[in-house]
Amino acid sequence: MTDPDYFGKLSPDSVRGFLPGFAYQCGVLLAGSVAYVQAIFAARTSYPTTMALTAVTVLLGAALAVALGKEKRGISFGEGSVIKQ
Repeated sequence: MTDPDYFGKLSPDSVRGFLPGFAYQCGVLLAGSVAYVQAIFAARTSYPTTMALTAVTVLLGAALAVALGKEKRGISFGEGSVIKQ
């Protein structure tokens, strides 16, 4: 289970109050577009193909987010410096 304040802990001090809510709303925006994408696929293909294309689209989007959002380890929160271990 993830920490509910995960985005808050990762964000810089200057946007710590803004970033978690903004990230949540971006997720809602992306989730809301799934029905539109499914409607486009359904107009051109069968039901099983539509579901498969939707799953592939979501998985590719998740892979892109993981590839672009590398986590920084060893960061001291609030200071912006790397912790020496």
